[in-house]
Amino acid sequence: MRTIFSLFLCAACAVAEVKTMTLRQALDLALAQNPDLMLARLDQQKSRHQITIARDPFSPKVFVGSGAAYSTGFPASIDGAAPSIFQARTQMALFDRPQTYQIAQAKENAHATEIESGRQEDEIAFRVASLFLDAEQAALSQQAGQREAENLARVLEIVRTRVTEGRELAIEATRADLSVKKARYAVESLATDQLNAESSLALVLGLGPDDRVRAAPDERPALAAPASEDQSIEQALANSHDLKKLESTRDAKLLEIKGYKAMRLPKVNLIAQYELFAKYYYQNYYPVFQRNSAQFGASFEVPVLMGRSSRAYISQAEADIAKADIEANRTKARITSDIRRAFQEMKRADSAREVAHADLDLAREQVNVDLAQNQEGRLPATALEQARAVENEKWLAYYDAQHTVDRARLNVLRLTGTLTATLKNQP
Repeated sequence: MRTIFSLFLCAACAVAEVKTMTLRQALDLALAQNPDLMLARLDQQKSRHQITIARDPFSPKVFVGSGAAYSTGFPASIDGAAPSIFQARTQMALFDRPQTYQIAQAKENAHATEIESGRQEDEIAFRVASLFLDAEQAALSQQAGQREAENLARVLEIVRTRVTEGRELAIEATRADLSVKKARYAVESLATDQLNAESSLALVLGLGPDDRVRAAPDERPALAAPASEDQSIEQALANSHDLKKLESTRDAKLLEIKGYKAMRLPKVNLIAQYELFAKYYYQNYYPVFQRNSAQFGASFEVPVLMGRSSRAYISQAEADIAKADIEANRTKARITSDIRRAFQEMKRADSAREVAHADLDLAREQVNVDLAQNQEGRLPATALEQARAVENEKWLAYYDAQHTVDRARLNVLRLTGTLTATLKNQP
């Protein structure tokens, strides 16, 4: 079984490209080419173009053409106007209050997409950091597990020798062999966890499905969490993308209401036109004929009867605003509760790490004592190797505890909205 697993890992490594990165390098690459983030930025780009579309009625437009055609009888074009060899006309809105509010609403919608892009960026940063910590913890645990398996393998050789010499029962060799198999199985499981974490991290970074990203072995500074719970709550409420999105939705609905109310206001459009007529069209009908014709002025449109749809649209928008206010209050309560819970988890993880560290120190001290006794001939080598195996087990427990602390701090930073900025300050 181990041979098959080893062959599988070798084949996977032969195809995949393993890239070693620091947490900061992984974050920079993800922010540059993560597919989800790129899609969010494309939506943001579309919303910016929507502002240009909303402004279009206030931009002058010029149309040129010709109305020349064969005519019999009184000269006229198909639509009843005078036929012309060349004509040019332009039009644009000078005063259109509802359209002005649509422009403001388009800007607010663009702002909402920027908020969504920022939320997506923070989510990608959290996924990158989480997978990076998983890959880092799996690599360290695999190294500790490998050392434990080697210690137990030496214990097995010693026990087998003692069984051959008749100084140990055969069952002790069986027990030692079982311990070795368990340790090797744990190493294989940790290798699988590392492979999965590195492959998942590569996908988040926008790399290929066969690539892997390995956490750099260099010592990484610990993630800094906010100093106090109250400060974290204030930061979370100020930086919450959900609250900003709800506020943007509310502002957009207010602009929508103003736009419906402004539909009762008059509209003013600029009108300009020039036409060049053919003389033979009119020489038989008019004694005096002016070939050049130009008009310039403004058209006014005054609403008289608007119907009831505007009032209904206003009522719908007011209902949406009320829903946004309710949702904002609920979001604030949820954020406060999540921060308090995250701080409790972080404190518990810190306490568990302190216990694991103390347990590791005790195991290391015990190894030093056993090593001194072994050198003096007062302790067998099997007991020394078993003590070293126990030390590696404590290392595994400490790595797990440290990983839990890092994940808890990561969660607090995510909830406060300071995760991306904190990770960008990593070396």
